[in-house]
Amino acid sequence: MRTLVLPILALLVAAACSEKPQAGAAPVDAGDSDAILGEYDPVPFGGSRPVELYVPSGYTGAPTPLIILLHGYSANGAEEDLYLGLREVAESKTVLYAHPDGTTDPSGNDFWNATDACCNFYGSTVDDSAYLASLVTEFGTRYAVDPTRVYFIGHSNGAFMAYRMACDHADVVAAVVSIAGAMWLEPSKCTPTSPVSVLEVHGTADTEILYDGGTIGPVDGGVQPATAYPGATTTVGDWATFDGCSTPPDTSQPSIDIDGNPGTQTNVTRYAAGCTTPSEVDLWTIENEGHVPGFNSSFAPMAFDFLLSHARPGG
Repeated sequence: MRTLVLPILALLVAAACSEKPQAGAAPVDAGDSDAILGEYDPVPFGGSRPVELYVPSGYTGAPTPLIILLHGYSANGAEEDLYLGLREVAESKTVLYAHPDGTTDPSGNDFWNATDACCNFYGSTVDDSAYLASLVTEFGTRYAVDPTRVYFIGHSNGAFMAYRMACDHADVVAAVVSIAGAMWLEPSKCTPTSPVSVLEVHGTADTEILYDGGTIGPVDGGVQPATAYPGATTTVGDWATFDGCSTPPDTSQPSIDIDGNPGTQTNVTRYAAGCTTPSEVDLWTIENEGHVPGFNSSFAPMAFDFLLSHARPGG
């Protein structure tokens, strides 16, 4: 598997201080003189793995959706955000937003310990599932995170991790968007306790994470053997089963335009009928597109709209 290298972000937003917010603190009210609005809160969350939270200028202290972006293997959160342009959409749609980093493996690449296939090549014991769940809880100690509208968007290794979060924390996660990712090959390893809406976005010409499934590994010096992962159709089919959706899916949806490259179109496959309320499972297939799609300006708002249209019941 070749490593994904996204454009380097020249300047990262620096933390203004290292003080960690106190657990149990009252959520920030937009009327407070120290409220951080329309920018990244400089007080980092995450303890030894610090991350800043973007607070949109429209935040009022009322329950607000949270979207967390997960980068691909060898990239980092800032680079992934630069590629997808999600901060601007979070601002326009009044969404709390973060793009944390994984940990660094012996080859010097940042990664998420997501599934057996991707991408813990060197046998790390890091528990990224627990780390990301703890971030959601910690964000809620300072800001009014809507517990019914917590979402993840992941690309490549981050997409595998988004699925892992849906599998492990369906009591927290309402929906995920996976770009060029996949599930566990063995669906019994995923045991969601509640329905989770899923959108898989995948190019048919992806040579890194193959549209029809494939094998990852081994890598030089790594301990992970060659491990298989399912294709895009199987991945969404598994989630349709988890969510109780009727089969076959609806393939009559009109194609959509999310890719700026000439000669491409995106076909929509949708599981909606019969799904446990309020879930939905979609596959957006980008014809002739590779692992790092050349998205146009429509993609990020459409991905947000998919997420924000699905909330967990209760809270």
